[in-house]
Amino acid sequence: MDLISRISENFSESAHLKLQSMDVLAGPIAEAAERMVYSLRHDGKILACGNGGSAADSQHFAAELLNRFEMERPALAAIALTTDTSTLTSIANDYDFDQVFSKQVRGLGHANDVLLAISTSGNSRNVVAAVEAAHECDMSVVALTGRDGGKLATILASNDVHICVPANSTARIQEVHLLTLHCICDAIDCLLLGVQ
Repeated sequence: MDLISRISENFSESAHLKLQSMDVLAGPIAEAAERMVYSLRHDGKILACGNGGSAADSQHFAAELLNRFEMERPALAAIALTTDTSTLTSIANDYDFDQVFSKQVRGLGHANDVLLAISTSGNSRNVVAAVEAAHECDMSVVALTGRDGGKLATILASNDVHICVPANSTARIQEVHLLTLHCICDAIDCLLLGVQ
């Protein structure tokens, strides 16, 4: 096995998918940023959830909003629902792991808030349950998926935003998810700060 060739192929596949996705995803990414800015300007907040690498992406995104992205600005209201181990383990233990995000959404979410729901397959049961809970709370949803969007694609409301990466590889989807989240952060800063 030639590791250099394999690594080069990974770089090439990632770059190709990002360029291929640009035209498909630019519109939904802009819409997601606008939806989040509307929420933040109306005393709302962003709740984010996902599993595994998507949990890390949720935390990364919340940190970029609460702290800063690339320029100085006031903190923006964002919570990663993946970080409180006492809450996560008590819900999983007392009820079911499928409810670890939905119970938090019902307790913390309000109208004008936005749920960022991340699932590469679109089939994560606890993320699907979180979206259903967000709808009960009159929240908007931004769903970040891949493949065909899975179950999430079938339950999104007409006013939700679906950003679906046109790929099947989990690693490649996650790479585009990270770029997408950085694009959303940049767009939020531009909309709030008037950056050209």
